[in-house]
Amino acid sequence: MIMDTIHTRRSIRRYTTQPVPPELIDQILGAAIWAPSAHNRQPWRFAVVTTPVIKTKLADAMGNRLRADRLRNGDRAEEVDRDVARSHDRIVAAPAVIVACLSMTDMDHYPDDRRAAFERTLAIQSVAASIENMLLTATALGLGACWMCAPLFCPDIVRAALDLPDDWEAQALLTIGPQAPANEGKPKDRIDFRQQTIYR
Repeated sequence: MIMDTIHTRRSIRRYTTQPVPPELIDQILGAAIWAPSAHNRQPWRFAVVTTPVIKTKLADAMGNRLRADRLRNGDRAEEVDRDVARSHDRIVAAPAVIVACLSMTDMDHYPDDRRAAFERTLAIQSVAASIENMLLTATALGLGACWMCAPLFCPDIVRAALDLPDDWEAQALLTIGPQAPANEGKPKDRIDFRQQTIYR
């Protein structure tokens, strides 16, 4: 039942070294494209990274940008190094990484900034819906997964590292793999929806 999958999903950050079978990745991507999208334009694009050298290239490039940004903030170098190393390890150690991107190519285009900004938000929401489908499908397949938003801070770096088309804008990175033993993810707690809902 779908509610069981929703309630058991966790953000899993540590995996075994066992690869994710290609057919399972295909199932995850197949679920992604059944998400709702604005005007049914399906603005999502996906880059699947399983080659170790490419994962390392991506993690190195993103880490360099993270380090530069944090140091520019005036953060302590040792804290920055720990943050960069943690992010790097999560990417490199994951058996599979799916980078979710958006493309505005097929979306509506407006001459004014106001409507253009709304249309971009529609595309972002569509990609986010596809990501949730992937997370739930990974859980249903017995895999761990984690949604990382870091690509939003460096879409140009991600595009260059993965040699993606010019119109692909990285929105998120999903690490996916068999869950490591004794790694159930953080306990989930949620504010009761009644506290955050208005009925009229």
